[in-house]
Amino acid sequence: MMRLWVMRLWVQLSLLISALLLTVIVATAVLVFVFGAERRSLVNAPTPSEAQMVSGFSRRLVTAVAVVGLISITIGVVVSRTISAPITQLALAAHHIGARNLQTRVSVGGSQEMVELAHAFNTMAGDLQRAEELRANLMADVSHELRTPLTALEGNLRAALDRVYALDEAEIANLYGQTRHLIRLVNDLQELALADAHQLPLDKQPTDLAALVDETLQVFTPLAEEQGVRLEQQLERLGAISVDASRIRQVLHNLLGNALRYTSRGGSVTVIGRLERDTLYLAVQDTGVGLDADQLKWVFERFYRSDRSRSRDTGGTGLGLAIVKAIVEEHGGRVAAQSNGVGQGSTFALELPRH
Repeated sequence: MMRLWVMRLWVQLSLLISALLLTVIVATAVLVFVFGAERRSLVNAPTPSEAQMVSGFSRRLVTAVAVVGLISITIGVVVSRTISAPITQLALAAHHIGARNLQTRVSVGGSQEMVELAHAFNTMAGDLQRAEELRANLMADVSHELRTPLTALEGNLRAALDRVYALDEAEIANLYGQTRHLIRLVNDLQELALADAHQLPLDKQPTDLAALVDETLQVFTPLAEEQGVRLEQQLERLGAISVDASRIRQVLHNLLGNALRYTSRGGSVTVIGRLERDTLYLAVQDTGVGLDADQLKWVFERFYRSDRSRSRDTGGTGLGLAIVKAIVEEHGGRVAAQSNGVGQGSTFALELPRH
């Protein structure tokens, strides 16, 4: 089907160009001949020798037109192939992309327009390939995250049914923890799906951010004391800002939970906040394990984990920072991670428009 379309395009271009060339040349020749004949007829009547000469000229003109027609067809074929070659290449590449050969690229060349079109096509193909890789990785990660607690649940329940051990309170608590992990994972995935569709519900109201930060720090104070980590705040008259308080509370919970998870005993976690004109700057800074340059590029990706700071035995779903990014961007803001390197701590900062 694709080859037939390409052949039809090539033939149509060839006939069109040949017809245009032939029409121009023949029209020029006829005009020259008619103009010359009329000019001679105005001067005097043609003699027999002149009439014979005109007849011979007419035959030569017909022969010349035939030759010119062949030359026009040849030129039309060459020009049409030159014009249609990049289009044919793009058509074939689009066919390969449609067949999910997403590594397909086209060579860049030809006119300025074709160069821009080739660049746009290659960019689109690269984006599709990256999206497909992310989709495949996401499916693999979701399968793995669901399989682990489900396998534990199945094994424990099977052992209880087979009376390998009694289903005492400790085992029930373990099973409950696995179910909580599954519920948290499903809820996180649902929120990310809503954010991707730009349907994450937001109830923006004027909110006192300083009070919201104080409230959140009070929730995490017992956990920080248990881990021997200092919780501090550096807030500068944040005032009221129009946000969804529950969502921003969720952002702070995820950032503080992440910071405490990777900050060792004796370290500190500080919440920094200030209002710069119409932009709110809010950051969670820790003295924990830190991040290297490669980790900084991927730290907000879903299920991304590094060997040192995102291991599965810490109990997180690997979606907390991705949710932070989705909520902040849904508010029209942006979020970024900073670190001077492994062992140097890290800072997760977000900026939100005041209105």
